[in-house]
Amino acid sequence: MRRSLGDWNCSVARTLEVLGDGWTMLILRDAFLGTRRFADFEAALGISKNILTKRLQHLVDHGVMEKVDAGVHGTRFEYLLTRKGKDLLTVVTALRQWGDRWEFGPGNEPILVVDQATGDPIEPVRIRRVDGTPVPSRDLGVRPGPGASEDTLRRFQER
Repeated sequence: MRRSLGDWNCSVARTLEVLGDGWTMLILRDAFLGTRRFADFEAALGISKNILTKRLQHLVDHGVMEKVDAGVHGTRFEYLLTRKGKDLLTVVTALRQWGDRWEFGPGNEPILVVDQATGDPIEPVRIRRVDGTPVPSRDLGVRPGPGASEDTLRRFQER
């Protein structure tokens, strides 16, 4: 049985509790591409109804998507990204760019994300300083934050 990560004092662990499933990430990918209806998610992903139902409900329960009655002739629901869900665009884009670079290779990208105003591909997602300059990974550090638990503080002291 999988241990819940929802009570860990770690942003990565708690995020994985919400998003740490391949189907969930693919549902989000398709939501960003405009998919909204259950049948459309099912057709695009080739996912079983029971798994799709569970994953969509999980995203609704965590406030990432909302289930909206969009029925004109009877009840039909659509799943829309909430503000919290839309805030995952950078995460999904970073995953796509990593896959483009390391799994497909330059020039073999399955989907190009472009600026609609110019048609130009977007820049790779980067970690940047306050002034906008990129921060090399070797220059990144970590320290306890204001919400650090006693266990987290202890781990940093033991380093």
